[in-house]
Amino acid sequence: MYTFILAFVVGGIICAIGQLLMDVAKLTPAHTLSILVVAGAILDGFGLYEPLIDFAGAGATIPITSFGNSLTHGALAEAEKHGLVGVVTGMFEVTSSGISAAIIFGFIAALIFHSKGKMN
Repeated sequence: MYTFILAFVVGGIICAIGQLLMDVAKLTPAHTLSILVVAGAILDGFGLYEPLIDFAGAGATIPITSFGNSLTHGALAEAEKHGLVGVVTGMFEVTSSGISAAIIFGFIAALIFHSKGKMN
């Protein structure tokens, strides 16, 4: 039960930061998304995101900051093995399944559901 509460609180804090960026700083959702991805990448670069995942579990792996973490984590891991080429291949290797799933499920949803706007 304790892990669920931690996940809820940490995930809620991350989402609240995103909401504050949009409401208070008047940033667009695209800017907010970019900031959160970069924040996750920076935290992973300094070795701070993995302890957050160990502490909060899904509260740290579900929000978009985890995507930045995955990009950096894969790039750094492959850079150790393959050098500069590993930076590019590593970030795509780790995140490719998530990106593929988003594209596939988005396409399926587009086939099933109709938009609320007019279709010409």
